[in-house]
Formats: sequence, C-alpha cells, structure tokens
Amino acid sequence: MSTKVDAPVSVDEYLNTDYSPDCEYVDGAIVERNVGDWLHGMAQGNIVFALRRRYPNIKVVPEVRVRTVPGRRFRIPDVSVVLEAPETDILETAPFIAIEILSKDDRMSAILEKLEEYHRAGAPNIWVFDPRRKKAFTFDGHRLVEVEGKEIITEAPEIRLALDEVFQK
Repeated sequence: MSTKVDAPVSVDEYLNTDYSPDCEYVDGAIVERNVGDWLHGMAQGNIVFALRRRYPNIKVVPEVRVRTVPGRRFRIPDVSVVLEAPETDILETAPFIAIEILSKDDRMSAILEKLEEYHRAGAPNIWVFDPRRKKAFTFDGHRLVEVEGKEIITEAPEIRLALDEVFQK
C-alpha cells in the first residue's frame, strides 16, 4: 500500500472524490489498497454469494467505506455485513462483520492496524481469510485466532459460513 498524495486531503474532498480503485483515508492521506488477484476475488465473491443466499435478511456488500475514526479515518473492508441497510452512502458505524481477505502483497502490520480500527470502532466480528493457505481467522482486538472447525460463526445473531464455500475455485 502506498500514499497517493503528499498534501493533506479533507474528509469532504475524500468522500466526494471517486478513486479507481477506491482508496482509504488515514489522517488526511489517501492510501491505496492492494488490488485483489484471482484468489482474493474468488474468495470475496464466494463470501458475498454464500452469505446473501443463506441470510437474505442481512446486508452483505463488498468494498464499502466505513468510518472507523470520526473525521480522521475511513477504511474499506473487503466485505461488510450489516444487519440493516444504512441511511448513508458510507457506513457511519462499524459493520456487524468486517471481513478482510489477504492478498499476496499485504503487509501484516497494515492488516493488523485495520483490524484494530474495526475493533475500536465497535465491529463485534472481524474475520480474516487467507485464500492461499485456505485458512480463516477471527480477531478479538488483541490477536488473530485461527478457526479450527469447518465453519466460522458469529453469535447474536448466529451467522455461519462454511470455509469450503469461501475457498472453492
């Protein structure tokens, strides 16, 4: 990931500018995200499709801006799950599930920074998928925990996602 501009950018300018691909906003800087490759894209599509099919009453969207630190930071999870549609174009509150899918060029320090922001913003469930290693993790605010079973699951409400659905090609 790299910073796209040197001069600080206002929140209004960020929110009213189209970036291709979309970028994140971190303390006045526009930060490029790693563009996913084939495995990343397949996992992302599989997650969105499986959750939408199984849970038609929740909202599952790829790559929507989420305000993680008011006035300072906006991140873009690979997939966001919300229990009700927002009233704004961006998510002003943390999603019920924030999902990151690792790309081969991701740096762990950058990923952990994003996960910590999701946690501090109030996301009760943070999932990380590694399509190359076919592994899934949850993040509890302090550490990544590998999913040992065949599913990753939330509570209240319970949402289940089979790992073989995520990693199918």
